[in-house]
Amino acid sequence: QVQLVESGGGLVHSGGSLRLSCAASGTIYGINAMGWYRQAPGKQRELVATITTSHSTNYADTVKGRFTISGDVAKNTVYLQMNSLKPEDTAIYYCNAEIRPSYGPTSVGYWGQGTQVTVSS
Repeated sequence: QVQLVESGGGLVHSGGSLRLSCAASGTIYGINAMGWYRQAPGKQRELVATITTSHSTNYADTVKGRFTISGDVAKNTVYLQMNSLKPEDTAIYYCNAEIRPSYGPTSVGYWGQGTQVTVSS
């Protein structure tokens, strides 16, 4: 079994910064990619940023230039540095990981429990 534990959410004023962390633990042979998604009230969950083990990154247009995703492969941890936060960034942020539980190409997607980010105007 695999667990993703997130931390770092909170309340911040517009223009402020937060750093989210997500650590994966459990039966992990390898990780293909990790990322962050968010869901605002009344909206669908959307991609924020992803990073692969080769450090290839992908960002939503709405966060490019403001958010930075990074990873520590040795610690199975991914970070999301969020700068210049806006009220529209308010959402529950979920960590996602594509994990290989054993040797071979098969991977399974896992989600964290989510962490609330609230940006006040």
